[in-house]
Formats: sequence, structure tokens, C-alpha cells
Amino acid sequence: MTALISDALITVVLAATPDPNFDPNTVTPGVVGFVAIFFVAAATVLLCLDVVRRIRRTTYRAEIKARLDAELAARDNDPNAPRTPGDKPE
Repeated sequence: MTALISDALITVVLAATPDPNFDPNTVTPGVVGFVAIFFVAAATVLLCLDVVRRIRRTTYRAEIKARLDAELAARDNDPNAPRTPGDKPE
């Protein structure tokens, strides 16, 4: 078991060791890197739009609830207002 782990560790270390002829200044991400970053950016924009939409919807619902509560309170304070849609004022 330890031989298997040590072999895997040696493989990882050798894979991480840079080639002596490798020039790090000539490395570019290429098309694959551009596509990956593009998808990450697009997903971020879509998530931000969704969050803004949900926050806006929650705010509107709170405003409508406050308006309805104010209308109900005003109706309850008015003795001449009908209590149900079929009632007549007293």
C-alpha cells in the first residue's frame, strides 16, 4: 500500500517539475483558456442578473404587502366602509 502511495507521489512530483527547456514567457492560455474564461464570465453575468431580478421581485412584493395592509387598516378605521364585497355601509 505504501509503495503505491509513494509511486503516485513520485509521479505527481515529476509531473510538476518543469522541463529545463521550457520558457514560461511564451506560454499563453490559447483558445481553450479563452473559452473557459468566457463561460465563467457568462455564468457570472447570468447569475448576477438572476439575483437582481429576485431582489427586485422581493422588494415589489414587500411594497405591495405594505399597500394592502395600509388599505385594510384604512378600511377597518372607516365605520362607513363595507366589510365584505356584498355588505352595504351602515
